[in-house]
Amino acid sequence: METIRKMPIGIQDFEKLRENNCVYVDKTEYLYRLVTRGKPYFLGRPRRFGKSLFLSTLKAYFLGKKHLFEGLKISELEKNWIEYPVIYIDMNVETYKNAEILNVALDSVLRAYEDKYEVTFIASELSIRFSNLIRTIYEKTGKKVVVLIDEYDKPLLNTIEKLTINDDILRALKGFYGILKSADQYLKFVFLTGVTKFSKVSVFSDLNHLEDISLNDNYSGVCGISETEIKAYFEPEIANLAEKMGKTREITLAELKKHYDGYHFSENSEGVYNPFSLLNAFKEEKIRQYWFATGTPSFLVKMLKENNFDIAKMEKDIKISVDAIFNYRVEAGDIVPLLYQTGYLTIKSYDERYNLCTLGYPNEEVKYGFMNELLPVYVPKQNIQQDFHAAYFIEDLRVGDVDAFMNRIRAFFACIPNELNNKTEKHYQTIFYLLFKLMGQFIDAEQRSAAGRADAVVETENTVYVFEFKLDEN
Repeated sequence: METIRKMPIGIQDFEKLRENNCVYVDKTEYLYRLVTRGKPYFLGRPRRFGKSLFLSTLKAYFLGKKHLFEGLKISELEKNWIEYPVIYIDMNVETYKNAEILNVALDSVLRAYEDKYEVTFIASELSIRFSNLIRTIYEKTGKKVVVLIDEYDKPLLNTIEKLTINDDILRALKGFYGILKSADQYLKFVFLTGVTKFSKVSVFSDLNHLEDISLNDNYSGVCGISETEIKAYFEPEIANLAEKMGKTREITLAELKKHYDGYHFSENSEGVYNPFSLLNAFKEEKIRQYWFATGTPSFLVKMLKENNFDIAKMEKDIKISVDAIFNYRVEAGDIVPLLYQTGYLTIKSYDERYNLCTLGYPNEEVKYGFMNELLPVYVPKQNIQQDFHAAYFIEDLRVGDVDAFMNRIRAFFACIPNELNNKTEKHYQTIFYLLFKLMGQFIDAEQRSAAGRADAVVETENTVYVFEFKLDEN
């Protein structure tokens, strides 16, 4: 059996997706719910989770492209298809190394719409131009304007480690986004997407009518793919993957769930799968770490190390209030909300009595992929042997060659440079923790932390190994 249907991998344009007959998981019921309420919205989701596609779907809807929605849920719900003028701003187009690049990018977007609508007055300030553009379009068309901004926070995330540049960009975005409130009388609909909610940006401090639906139960499934949707839309791909893996349908589904499911975007929501990884698994007919292959923000792992963050806590032991989970302040130094927003942690449980969420890894792809990214931060890559891999340690234990295992451990720690040798016991515990957890991809390797118990236990098919770690004065 072969997969013959087109997976919409990397396709963020709804019109292109529909015209190319790609598989589409119908999210238009969410769209109808949003547009009929007509509020300004913000949606935060991790990268590669379908935000851009959903925004493109909104664009097609407001441009009145009814033919693209045939057979979808909204075709049953919407009776009056009206075309509106749409300003679509995609902040993904640049790397934003400084505020000047941001200004050039915004100037380019505004200029294209100014030319289209023959705007004669061009102010020097970008925020004034944006405001004037919205008002002019309204006056010329007689229709209120739709504003869609994708990845509003890309310039901020790209410069998060460069505080001076980040502050410059922050000030520029405050003025630009801030006009969306003063122009409200000319606006039909406003929708912004991003990864994180920078609480100091005026789009959230000044626009008090902007509704954040990022943790709303009613919209928890607007991005991502639920288990129900997998079974409804991807039966041919499930069967094909099962055949390629030589496993039953049930075991194949369990493998997909273990690797890609587990994201919860509200306190009581159904879990959803990472769509990018799931679609790639169906296309490539293999279960791998596709999301991590597209890159991990280096500043995250650096911040974890610099703040001496307890990595072990990331496995379901981080408590945070619902109020704090989606408010990130650069100057506060708390990385937990950012780990949630970027998709490395998710909601595992919720205590309504105290309004507290417990966070942890969503699935094995994130857990092991993130640990692989963390290990070189604690032991620099150039000091790790080229043939290093957790699997090699496991093979030693599987055949019962303890001497070879210990020699490999000694060689591994000998590669730590002298300047790191004065690190605390916590530093070395973290390295051992990451190493043994990475072994857990292949066997049962569990870190023990309760008083009186072993530091680590590794269980192979025939043997149980118990480890106790000590750091001496040398």
